Amino acid sequence: MKLDTVIVAPVVTEKGTMVSEKSNQVVFRVRPDVAKHQVRAAIEEMFKVTVVKIRTANFMGKERRRGRLVGRRPDWKKAYVTLKEGDRIEIFEGV
Repeated sequence: MKLDTVIVAPVVTEKGTMVSEKSNQVVFRVRPDVAKHQVRAAIEEMFKVTVVKIRTANFMGKERRRGRLVGRRPDWKKAYVTLKEGDRIEIFEGV
């Protein structure tokens, strides 16, 4: 799998911002089928930082209705990435 397809988007929420300020972590939305070592390799290559630890959380897609039609949102995965002390990712600066 190509490393540039592993990370879907950064997650910018209140919780993600608090975690970032408190413990030097960043939160990314990643593909549900990737492993932690793939996420580590992608982040270290793309942002030139050192990853200390990764925690992941899987989320099941919710069922949604539009009138009589029932659909389902896709499943997704979130990765909490702890960076080495002193490393920063600039995407989250000023957000």
